[in-house]
Formats: sequence, structure tokens, C-alpha cells
Amino acid sequence: MSGLLQDFRYALRQLRKSPGFTVVAVITLTLGIGATTAIFSVVYGVLLRPLPYSRADRIMAISEVRSNGGLSPLADPNFDDFRDQNQSFQSIAKYTAEPLSVSGTSRPTRTVVAAVTPQFLTVFGAEPIIGRDFTASDDQKGAGPVALVSSGYWREYLGSPQNLSQAHLKIDNAIYSVIGVLPSEFRFPNDVDVWIAADRDGESLSRTSHNYSGVGRLKAGVGVDQARADISAIARRIYQASNEKTDYLLRDGTVVPLQESITGAVRSPLLILLGTVGLLLLVACANVANLLLAQASVRERELSIRSALGAARGRLVRQFLTEALLLSLIGGVLGVLAALSGVAGLVALAPNNLPRLDSISVSVPVLLFAFLLTTAVAAGLGAFTAGRATRGDLRKGLEEGGRAQAGSLGGQRVGRAIVAAQIAITLVLVIGAGLLGRSLMKVLEVNPGFRVDKIIAMDVSLPWTEDPNLPMSEDPGAKLTQGIFFSNLIDRLKQIPGVRKVGAASALPMTGGLPDGMFLSITQKEAPKTMDDLVALWNQKGQIGNADFCVTTDGYFHVLGIPLIRGRMFDQRDGANAPHVALISESLAHDRWPNQDPIGRTIEFGNMDGDMRLLTIVGIVGDTHEYGLDQPPRPTVYVNLFQRPRAFMTVAMLSDADTRSVTSAASGILHDLNPEIPTSFQTFQQVYSASLGSRKFNAMLIGFFGVTALLLASAGVFGVMAYSVSRRTREFGVRIALGATSGDVLRIVLGQGMGTILIGVAIGIVGSLALTRMVSSLLFGVTATDPVTFVGLTLLLASVALAACYIPARRATKMDPMVALRCE
Repeated sequence: MSGLLQDFRYALRQLRKSPGFTVVAVITLTLGIGATTAIFSVVYGVLLRPLPYSRADRIMAISEVRSNGGLSPLADPNFDDFRDQNQSFQSIAKYTAEPLSVSGTSRPTRTVVAAVTPQFLTVFGAEPIIGRDFTASDDQKGAGPVALVSSGYWREYLGSPQNLSQAHLKIDNAIYSVIGVLPSEFRFPNDVDVWIAADRDGESLSRTSHNYSGVGRLKAGVGVDQARADISAIARRIYQASNEKTDYLLRDGTVVPLQESITGAVRSPLLILLGTVGLLLLVACANVANLLLAQASVRERELSIRSALGAARGRLVRQFLTEALLLSLIGGVLGVLAALSGVAGLVALAPNNLPRLDSISVSVPVLLFAFLLTTAVAAGLGAFTAGRATRGDLRKGLEEGGRAQAGSLGGQRVGRAIVAAQIAITLVLVIGAGLLGRSLMKVLEVNPGFRVDKIIAMDVSLPWTEDPNLPMSEDPGAKLTQGIFFSNLIDRLKQIPGVRKVGAASALPMTGGLPDGMFLSITQKEAPKTMDDLVALWNQKGQIGNADFCVTTDGYFHVLGIPLIRGRMFDQRDGANAPHVALISESLAHDRWPNQDPIGRTIEFGNMDGDMRLLTIVGIVGDTHEYGLDQPPRPTVYVNLFQRPRAFMTVAMLSDADTRSVTSAASGILHDLNPEIPTSFQTFQQVYSASLGSRKFNAMLIGFFGVTALLLASAGVFGVMAYSVSRRTREFGVRIALGATSGDVLRIVLGQGMGTILIGVAIGIVGSLALTRMVSSLLFGVTATDPVTFVGLTLLLASVALAACYIPARRATKMDPMVALRCE
């Protein structure tokens, strides 16, 4: 132990003797370890950290598989069959969630409400901390409305009562009795604060109406593969027996762990980021390795003397390991401190679709990772430096009389090899960053099909029904009331100073997408009278089309600047009692009616909202990129809000006025019309920017890593060349004394540097061709082997590295031979 302490004290003195070396090495290691720890914090929090539920690895997500192989939510009858026929799950439940207006508390709120079946909490192994769970009777049609609330909602809006008998919420004009409060750690689905019974209004009988997600807890001894096969067999039986054989009927069923279901979409990008920061760490370690080699060569005489005095090789190796460990520990501690700030920044910059953001932190496993990483760096650097410094006969340094000139040619070759590796790794990073940057530029070049600036969006959620004892399909007065309400709201919003146009839609582009379904192109004589008649027509494949379904007003197209291609917009002729009309997108017109005029044709789309009246196509409007600029436009059918009213709409205002003044005035108007409806605003620019969040996040981080690696590699080239020049002082002095010109010396040094650079570039190009294919799923408009990116960034890296070579080369040409020889 005393020997180890002595080694640490000696290592500390060595670091103090070379403050420049120490500062550069510590900063480099801090950067590498800190960046790696910060990214690992995100990867661990999102992908690796267990979900906060009992035996979370036993909780599965259950989905239907569509005809195209994609996953789909569950239809009510299909869920019932999965629940009743499976042999793999001890409990199974369905759920869906949406933001609704909730009142009856200290103030009206726009709250995410989940509709669930009674075994929902059983699946997660959760129990209310106050009150009771749902029972089977709570989920029966016509049962009294009851609700569970989160602990946060209970404290903030209900006043934390221990006795829940007087706690009530008003949702969709129904008064819900609060029967339980859930633990603070339970928030599933994400951001939900209120849970209600799913089937109190009855179930849909259609096997093609996919409204619910499914979860289940496996029985003891049942594996994922066994459960998947079980659900798959049930799904295939459903398909064989069903008379609804359309593209929207399930073809299969599948089961995946819930955590995988939540994080699957971001797994690949996060692992790419982790691999990228790992490459940055290698560049940083290579820089420090070269610095340590330079320091070791300066200490050749010291090592020779210690060896001559009897120091064993193992003792010297231990000293180098101790110095590397001390250096790495300082860098590791500072790196963890940097990671604390880095993680906060990453969470702030993270895109909205990154799940489990609240799980990201510098936790104990992350600290353990940082410690192991620091130890590995220390061991690698120490062993490498010790191996190079103590090889051969150390006493030869004394025989040479302490001349610094000699230096080890092998050591210089190792240094150049390290620099070549740095350049190769850096080229991979900068090319990856360049590909993502060019992809982002290509995305931004796409015409979204709508205006983005000066638009303020206000979400408005009305009660679904006027009579809480009736479902909406049996309450025609509700639709009439909703249409009148939105008409009055839009008229009053138009009067706000600075507001030029007002419109409404069931969803704005890039906010999550629209519901889609099948429609029928039929005549009035073929029109079905009931939903059963409509189902019978699905067998007429030639008359079926697929499209998204959007409820709008004519003002919506004016606010967003969506052009009319042909026909007309909605107008005063299209009242509630007039024949129902529709607009269609240009892509739908081309796909469904190629080389034909769809205007005047009638379609049946009643499966989307229960209204069986035919829709007459009166106009064609421009396409919009509904799901993002990197996704193709979706075929869409637009129906008139005042003919097909709905409870939830987003009202869009085109305004030249200050955003705050408009939102304040709009809030007052909404409160005047109905004080129980909360307000929620955002600008459409915020929506648009959020849709690009993932691409910006990935491009920014990988770009930062690439630029940092470029700087480190340039510093590495400069350091190695400067060291090489200093070790060859006597040689250059002799050359100049014998008649060599400055140009000769410049060519010698630059030639040596360019050789190293070209080797690194060649290896980097090969590595980039192999590794950039891993980011191909993140690219848009460019290939993983885009020649412009490869050539441009290769030339950039080579130019920067050559500039780093030129400075020490220029210094060598200014050398006075007499001074150089005298120094030797």
C-alpha cells in the first residue's frame, strides 16, 4: 500500500511539472468521458432502465397485424376474443387516451383521460393508494360514471381529500365519482391524469374499428414466444371466421414486451448516437495517448537512471499505470460533472417523440458506467504508454549521453499511426454528420403544402353528448349544438383585431395524423341504410378506396394557404340540412380516379363517424404532408364541420397581431361561450418545428461530435508533427548547414505529414462506406454513399490536417543551424 501511495504522490508531482500537458490531457478526457456518459444516460434512461412496475419484464403489448405487415390497435371484438381464448396471460386489458375538457375541480383543465378495462391496474401490479380499483360492474353498459385520478391531479385540483365521497369530475357532461387515487409513480399511458371505464357506453361490433391498445401480464412460466404464438393462433381464427375481409381486418396478432413497444422507434437512433460518441472517445484517447508518448520520450534519461539503480521493469510499468489512472480519474470526475449539465441540455433539446424523458438522469448505473469507462481508459492508456516506454534496454539512454535527438523512430511511427487512426475515425464522424445535415436540408426543401407562419392554433374540446346517458350516435342534438357552438366561436374570433382569417379542423398537419379508413365510390341508388348494409358492400373491391378523414371548415384552407385545384370550396350552400359534400386531396383524385374527373361523384364514408349520408365531391385541394415533410402526402377526404360536427376541433387563426394579445382575446371569447372549456394554444410554427425535432436532434449531436473530433484530430496532427520536428532539430540543423533550402525542409516535413494524412483518409473512406449504411434509415433525399458529402468532407478534413502540419513545418524552415547544433 505504501508503494502505491508513493506512486500516486510521484504521479501528482509529474503532472504538476508539466501543467500544459496536464491541462490539455484532462480537458480532452473530460470531453470524451463526459460526452459518452451523457449519451449513455439517455440510452440507459430510455432503453435499458426497467419500467417502474412490478415484474415489468412480464408485461406485454398486444397488437393486431395488418395485411401490409404493420401493427394496428385492437378492435373491440378482437380484444374480447384475445382476452377470453388466450392461455398465456393471467390478466389482459385494453386502453386508449385523449385530451378532454375536465371541470368540477378548482378550475377547468384540458386533461389526458384514459379509458381502460377493469384488469388494467392488475396488469401493471398497481393498486390505488386511496379508494378502490375498477370492478367489472363499473365497465358494464349503463353503469354509473366513476374515475381514478393520479396523485398529482388529486393534490393540485381536488385538494388532497382523504374521503373521496365528495370528489366529482365533469367529463362530457357526465358527472364522474372519483373512487381512487393512484400512486405517484404510476403514469401509464404517458401524461394521463384521469382513468375511466372503457365500455360504459357499450362496445363497437366492428372488427375493423381499431380504437384500443392492448396490454397483458404473462402467466408464470410462459415466455414471450409462447404468448405470441397463442395470440397469433387466435388472430388467424378470427380472420378465417370474419365476414369483414377488408384491408383493415387483422391478418395476425403479435406480442412484444411493453418496454420494447414504447421505445422501439427510437432504439436505432439512440444506439447510433452511442456508437458515434464512442468514436469521439476513441479520438480523445488517441490524442492523450500521443501526449503520454511524448512525455515518456522526454523522460527517457530518468527511466534509464531508475533502471540502472535497480528499479524493476514491473515497478516502472506500475508507475505509468498510476499516472494514467490519476489523469483519467481527474478527467472522469470532471466528465461526470460535465455530464450532469449535458444531460439537462439533452433533455431540453430532446424531440417531443422521445419516450421516457422523465427517466433520464445521471443515476447510480450511469455513475457505475462512468467509473468503469474511466478505469478502462486508464488501463488502456497506462498499459500502452508503459509498453512503449519500457521496451528494450532502458540503460542505452545513459550510453547515448542523454542526447534528445535520437528519439525512437519506432515511437514516432507509433505516434503517426495513432494520428492516422484519429483521422480515419474523424472522417467517419464528419461524413455521418454531413449526411444527416444534407438530409435535414433536403427535408427543409420540401414544400409542406401549407403556410406555417403567423398561425395560432387553439384546441377546443366540447362534450360529446348533451345527454350523458346516451352515446353520441343516439343523441342527434349533440351534433347540432356542436355545429352552432363552433360557428359562433369562429364568427367572434374573426372580430379580434389583427386576425385576418379563421378556420377549424379535426387535426392540423404534423400533429399526429388523421384517422384513416375505407370509403365506397357508389351512387345514390346503392347507398346503404345501415352499418350492416355498409359492411356487406365491402366485398365490392372495385368500388373501395382508402383515405384519411378530416373534418374542416372552408376557412381552414384559407388560413393554411392550401390551394383549390379544381371545383369549389365549402360555402353557404352547404348547411346542416343540405346534401353533404366533400373535398378531396389531389393525391386521392390521382390514385382513385386516374384520368377521370371525380367532381360530382358520390362516396360513402359513414364508417368514420356513423353518418350514412353520401358525400358529393365538390372540389379538389392541394396535398399536405400530414405526417411530416419526409413522408409522402396522404390521400384525404375533407368533410364540412357544419354538416358533420364533432366535439374536438383545432381552431386556426391567421393573425398579424401579437400572439399574446390574440390568445388573451380568444380565451375570453371561449370563456364567454362556455366557462367550463379550458383553453390550449400553440403557434403552428411550434408544431412545424416539433415535427423536425428528431432530425435536428440527431444532426446537431452527431455534428457536434464530428466537429469536436475534427478539432481533436487536428490538434493530434499538430502535436505529432511539432514533436517530430523538435526531435529532429539536430538533423535539420545539419541539413541546412550542408545547403538544404527552406523549401527542402518544408517538403520533408509536409511529405511525412501528408503520408500520415492520406493513410488515415484512405482507411476512413473505407470505414465510412461500411459504417454510414447504419444511418441509412435516418437519411432523406441522399444515399449513404452520397459522393458530394464524401468528396467535400474528405477534402475539408485533409485541408485542416494539412494546415495543422504546415505550422510546425514552417517553424522547421526558420531554424538557425548553429543554434540547433549548439542545443544538441
